[in-house]
Amino acid sequence: MEEIRDTKVSEGAPVSRRVRISDLADALGLTKSTVSRALNNYSDIAPETRRRVAEMAAKMGYAPMPYAQAVRTGRVRALGLVLEIDAPDRYGPFLAEFLGGITQEASLEGWTLTVASSSSREEMEATVTRLLQEHKVDGFILPRTRVADHRVDFLRAKHVPFVLYGRTGYGGPEHGLSWFDVDGGQAMRAAVLRLAGLGHRRIGFVGYAEEYNFALLRRDGYREGLAEAGLPLDPSLERLGVINRADGMRATEELLDLPDPPTAIVFSTDMTALGAYDAARARGITIGRDLSVIGYDGIPDGRMIDPPLTSFAVDSRQAGERLAALLIAQLRGAPAENLRELVEARLQPGGSDGPPVTT
Repeated sequence: MEEIRDTKVSEGAPVSRRVRISDLADALGLTKSTVSRALNNYSDIAPETRRRVAEMAAKMGYAPMPYAQAVRTGRVRALGLVLEIDAPDRYGPFLAEFLGGITQEASLEGWTLTVASSSSREEMEATVTRLLQEHKVDGFILPRTRVADHRVDFLRAKHVPFVLYGRTGYGGPEHGLSWFDVDGGQAMRAAVLRLAGLGHRRIGFVGYAEEYNFALLRRDGYREGLAEAGLPLDPSLERLGVINRADGMRATEELLDLPDPPTAIVFSTDMTALGAYDAARARGITIGRDLSVIGYDGIPDGRMIDPPLTSFAVDSRQAGERLAALLIAQLRGAPAENLRELVEARLQPGGSDGPPVTT
């Protein structure tokens, strides 16, 4: 049985009392409303006032009561993330860094992250509905956007704020979408131009499942690179719907079996690019000399293979941080269409690409 202790305060001993907003207001000579809005980073409060309030709050040891805040604002200061475990590659190796970025940024702002999973569209909708009904989240981060993303329509119908990791087929500002994205299309374009600059004239492309918007953007970037390099678009050099390493191996074998095979291949993900190493090993050819390969993601496995994979690396932690920041800003009243960020992937040179072998 749990022991219950009765603790008493001795006569004359000071009783500590929680610092309240009214205490901050008195110390600063401001109204309680101004202090409250400053603590919640409202844009109508001057930055200098917000700074003064934050400094005084730290000095006096003020900490908000989460329950009282939830009652007053209708917010529980929690971000939601529902991972779809039926995704083709289960989000790949980027997930740990991605979650770390979200939780770090949320924590700095005094928010938390609620993570759930689903294995179907119906389960996802049921999970989102339950989290909202139980007041466990204020808004959602949606990774892996699709060309036509049912999650967008579902959350809009419920008037729930959300931010996308990636763009989608929905249009411009009138749609009121907030997103953070890495410019994979630009990376594919740069990969083609890099290979063309090395002397390659037959450059293949291995792309992801076309239902995902990033897959089409990367395919279009590859085609733009060909046009800019003055190279013809040959449909026989494209393989789409390639998801994992085994698929990447098969796609590479198909391309190498062409009557006029490519001397270089651009892969829309590193995981599928690793399949090219398997195909090359089986045929006794050398990656980087007999066949040039460039990937995208910058996963650790690509750095540990021989030769290291040339790739356009994505900072997954930064992506998580920015998505959390954008969603929190939206929950604080910023218009969703003003919260959009596009960054570039960083070239991570390896030994997997080089000039074509002359015959």
